[in-house]
Amino acid sequence: MSETEHAEHLTQQAHDRLQEELQRRSTTLRQEITDRIEVARGHGDLKENAEYHAAKDEQGMNEDRIRVLEARLRNAVISEVDPNSGEVAVGMIVTVDDDGDVEEYFIGSMEDTPGEGVEVVSATSPMGKALLGSKKGDEVAYTGPTGVTFTMSITDVRAP
Repeated sequence: MSETEHAEHLTQQAHDRLQEELQRRSTTLRQEITDRIEVARGHGDLKENAEYHAAKDEQGMNEDRIRVLEARLRNAVISEVDPNSGEVAVGMIVTVDDDGDVEEYFIGSMEDTPGEGVEVVSATSPMGKALLGSKKGDEVAYTGPTGVTFTMSITDVRAP
């Protein structure tokens, strides 16, 4: 696989949010957990010290999340939105008609917050992949995780 196949397409907003979380976890939160471990150590026998074990567990989870964030940011591609293209891209809101059921979706990642009533669809999901590159008036189809094929018409594409 090429490097772009491993890349996660993020909006600038999502990238900034992940960067802020990484900064907080690798500085402030890391130090707070270290301080709690030191205080708990002072309470004596570590075998039966629930406070110590809880802090050590939290430390492990925090370090795992830091590794995940670093990998996501290292492999991220920040998508530039061209609001005049009329094409579905990461960072755009697409309105679809699925047999009379009209829905709005923001193509991005779960870190994006497009607004009230707009569901986020990952650009790497089957639906997201099917929508990317299409335009108003196109009909797209994709196969869901259960093997069912869904077809929908694109009625609008706009910037948030």
